[in-house]
Amino acid sequence: MNIKKLATVTFASAILAFGSGLANANELVDIKKIHFLIPGGPGGGWDGTARGTGEALLKSGKITNASYQNMSGGGGGKAIAYMIETAEKQTDTLMVNSTPIVVRSLTGVFPQSFRDLKPVAGTIADYGAFVVRANSKYTKWQQIIADFKTNPRKVKFSGGSARGSLDHLVAAMAIKAGEADAKRLVYIAYDAGGKAMAGLLSGETAILSTGVGEALAMAKSGEVRILAITAPERLAAIENVPTLTEMGYDVVFANWRGFFAAPSMSDAKVKAYAKLLGAVQETAHWNEIKERNGWVNLYNPDTKFYQFLEKQEQTIGTLMRELGFLR
Repeated sequence: MNIKKLATVTFASAILAFGSGLANANELVDIKKIHFLIPGGPGGGWDGTARGTGEALLKSGKITNASYQNMSGGGGGKAIAYMIETAEKQTDTLMVNSTPIVVRSLTGVFPQSFRDLKPVAGTIADYGAFVVRANSKYTKWQQIIADFKTNPRKVKFSGGSARGSLDHLVAAMAIKAGEADAKRLVYIAYDAGGKAMAGLLSGETAILSTGVGEALAMAKSGEVRILAITAPERLAAIENVPTLTEMGYDVVFANWRGFFAAPSMSDAKVKAYAKLLGAVQETAHWNEIKERNGWVNLYNPDTKFYQFLEKQEQTIGTLMRELGFLR
């Protein structure tokens, strides 16, 4: 082969290789559709976060298709195991999760941790809320503390997560801050926030420990009342609700929520999804949904999200040992 022909073949090969590389790159960062995997049932914080995020992404034109799949079981462990076991098929799947992925890993509810997935981005924070029925005898948080000190078994708390997990932990923190024995707290666990709210309304429990976002709509409609929140200061969405801090109880806690990918997803696609989830927070559609749910932006993309999770694992582990949830 002469030099001219060799140069032509080499140039043609380079063009083909370059085109192939572009195709692969485009394939890696094709993020126009998202399948949201939700580890709990309808009506909970995970469900609301996934659907609210999908709604904002669609309305702002940043994606063209969003689908949703609720997969309850194992305190969220069923969905995590599914993501890992079917990783090669989950090319466009983002699983929503929150602080419980750290808590439940520490307590051994499931054997996996956030390290077995690809953390994509933390997106929001949802402060804790203590909720009672509209006709409840309780009108102030101090009354709950007083009754608990008299007879803890008559003051039943509930939450949309397992015993020893986040809703239980936040309730225990609040009771402990009231100088009562948090180990005597009666906590009834439900699978997802919707069922926990139904249990409160039916009278099965007296107080619901949940997120502000999960209780906001029903509080505004007058079906329930929020007695206290774990924010450092009052929230604009519920200005009439006091914080535990202003009442003299040293409790500030925010439940982050964010998204994870299957372990097989490429780093390039993870970073593209992380950037997308950050970009949507700059839109009017996102702000509308955020205000509607009482969320606070807490954006941590990929590597920063991983570092955030490692730090929280240490912090929560220490706290849970202090409260007797871990040995």
